[in-house]
This record gives sequence, structure tokens and C-alpha cells, in this order.
Amino acid sequence: MARASTVFVCSACGATSSKWSGRCEACGAWNTIHEERATSGPPAKALDRNKGRTVPLTDLSHAEAPPPRTASRLDELDRVLGGGLVPGSAILVGGDPGIGKSTLLLQGAAAFAGSGLRTVYISGEEASAQVRMRAERLGLSDAAVRLGAETNLRDILATLEAERPDLVIIDSIQTMWADTVDSAPGSVSQVRAAAHELTSFAKKRGAAVVMVGHVTKDGQIAGPRVVEHMVDTVLYFEGERGHQFRILRSVKNRFGPADEIGVFEMTGGGLSEVPNPSALFLSERGQPAPGSVVFAGIEGTRPVLCELQALVAPTPQSQPRRSVVGWDGGRLAMILAVLESRCGIPFTGLDVYLNVAGGMKIGEPAADLAVAAALLSAREDVAVPAETVVFGEISLSGALRPVTQTENRLKEARKLGFTAAIAPRGGKAGDASGLSLTQMGDLTSFVGEIFGAG
Repeated sequence: MARASTVFVCSACGATSSKWSGRCEACGAWNTIHEERATSGPPAKALDRNKGRTVPLTDLSHAEAPPPRTASRLDELDRVLGGGLVPGSAILVGGDPGIGKSTLLLQGAAAFAGSGLRTVYISGEEASAQVRMRAERLGLSDAAVRLGAETNLRDILATLEAERPDLVIIDSIQTMWADTVDSAPGSVSQVRAAAHELTSFAKKRGAAVVMVGHVTKDGQIAGPRVVEHMVDTVLYFEGERGHQFRILRSVKNRFGPADEIGVFEMTGGGLSEVPNPSALFLSERGQPAPGSVVFAGIEGTRPVLCELQALVAPTPQSQPRRSVVGWDGGRLAMILAVLESRCGIPFTGLDVYLNVAGGMKIGEPAADLAVAAALLSAREDVAVPAETVVFGEISLSGALRPVTQTENRLKEARKLGFTAAIAPRGGKAGDASGLSLTQMGDLTSFVGEIFGAG
């Protein structure tokens, strides 16, 4: 008979210990240790030498050819997945509450069902009638999707064994409850056990399983990080509540490029695709104003142009304020230090505000030069020409370092009607016809030529 004992589990990494402590010894996180009831199962069975057989790597192509991907009618979703849905894959989707995860997955389920996949949608948070109401609002009432409202993992797996679906959507993994684990639903042990069982089902039956995960206040998927290691793909659904844009971002993908994004627009009839996000992010841009600069970035394999906005104002406080939305605050401090140390332009006694328009989040260092241009434009009250794009990485010495995919950035800028670009020297520009390209080697030259300061 199974015996229950008390263990202490870290909610950040899933490490277990026999006693409580304020700091996890495995990952170093504070106040993440929680008490749970662990169950020890029956003794292990004797080894079966017929299981776990190996095959030569050179024979894999002849033994079993991998089944082809299945593409949906949502091109942005297919792009993030790496070209379509891979049979037998486990996918974890996270996002803030109310951002549209269930809407996205219901539209995706209908799209894949229209492509010929047997699709089952399991909801642990809503009744089947509530899911039908959403489907009617989205115009998907005729979709060939099977619905279920259940939280008991044993019953769900029994249903899936009988249905034999090609795609399973679990909304959400935190509501699943395994009766073999003596802890409350949503706890670390329950989430880990449910994710393991569903991932094993996906690999064994060849069905793709999509699990919805709640996120913490820090924006990370709630539960142990080991769940992200179990699955094949981790997607984040991002967006600001004040904007209609939604971005589906791939942070891990074993079957395609990571950091790929798909852009959607939230409308009254659900999520609609945005095939050209650069035009959408720049659609509300008005007349050129000081502090506004267009940055040519790369998200995954896609070039995306967005607007960086800066505001520099005197402060009556002894400690100036540094506020950043959509970019790394530590990197802003580095840019300000380089401008003061290498170019002689101080920001002491000045509040600095930086914003990425449209709710975008930028993580690549190629935005350094665009941020510096926006800060200098706001400080000197000089507008950067509206038809100019800026990109480049700034080193601590003040030198400008070339960035990847310069040619794709310039091609996207030329396609959207921009006529000038400022980039670091040494980048492979390719065919820059129709675009006035200015390449510079250091930040001091950039400041002197564009703003006449420094």
C-alpha cells in the first residue's frame, strides 16, 4: 500500500528536501519552499530486457520516417510553431490572465480540425456550454472539435485513449488533478505529475498535446521549471491591455527557430492575423517629434520595425528617475553611462523615460544605437528625420558593433518607404539601392554628425 510522507518542494525548480528552509539550495530562490504530501508507490518491477531497445542512428531514416507537419489556416501560428504542428509534440502556452489564450487556442483548434486533425479540447476552468458560447461568438460553432470539461487526469487519459485524437488542448495544466499524488490541484507535485503524464501520452500515441499554463506576477509560467524542460515547445502570449496587439512568442522550440513571433490583433470577433506587423506598429506614428526614432529589429527570422520614444526632462528630485517600458532597464543605464563617459553628454539631474510603442518588447542589443538616438533627440530637442531607421550595438568603449541580418533590416525598411538608414560600419548591407545608408564606426562620430554635440 502507498505510504504518504511530508516533503518540501521548491516551486521554482522542483527540488525536494526533507526540511524547510528560506532559500532553495538548488536554484538559490528565496521563499519558494512549500510543504507537500508525497506518496511512495509500490516497489519497482523486475527489469524487462525487451523494453528500451536501441537502434543505430544511421538506420533511423530507413526505419521510421517522421510524419509530416500539419499546417493550420493561421499563418502566424504556423510560423511560431516552425511551419506547423508536429505529431507527438508537447506544447506549453503561457500568458497573463485575460490576454486571450483560450481564444487563441480555440481558434487554433478549429483551424487544425479544418485541416483534418481529430481535435479534443479539454477545459478544466469552464463548462462545455461556456466554451460553446465563446465558439459561437468567434463564428466557430460548426468546427469539428470535441469538447470536454474535466479535471481528473485519470478520466481524461481514459477518454483520450478511447477517442485517439491527433490534437489535445488542456486548458489549463494548473487545474488538472492526479489522484496518485496526495496534494492539492495546482501544487508543484500535481503540475509536474500531470505534465509528465500528458507528455508521455503525446510521445506514446503520437498526438500533439497543447497545455495552457498560468503565469506569476513576474511573467513566468507558474509551477516548477522542470515542466518547461519536459515539453518540446514553450510559447508566451504577450500584450498590453491598453493595446489591441497580441504577440505569440516562441522561447523554446525543438522543431523550429526560437524567438520567433506571430502578431495578432484583438477584435470583437476574436484574434485576427497581422501579416505585416511593421506597418501596424508604425501606423499611428504622426509627425516627426524630438525623442522619436524608428528601430529596424529582428524577431526570430522576421524583420520588424517599431518606434522608440524617449522623454528627457529636468527633475526636482535629488535622484533622477529612469523609467523603461518594453526594454531592459539595465541596458538603458549602460547607454547613459557611455554617452556621459565617451561623448561628454551628461544626464545628471534629468528624468529619463523610454517606451517601445505598440506594446512591443525588445531584447536584442541591436537597439542600442536607436535608444541613444532617441535620448539625444529628446535631450537636444532635435527631431530625427521621419524617413530614417537606426540600428546598431554600442560597446562600453563607445564603438559601434555590426549586428546580424543587416540586409534583411534594410530590405524591410525600404519596403515600408524609408529612404535613409544609420548603421554600424562593417555590416553586410547587400543591395542597399534606393536607400541612403550611413555607416559609422563609433558613437562620438554619430553624435557629432547627427546632433552636432559631444
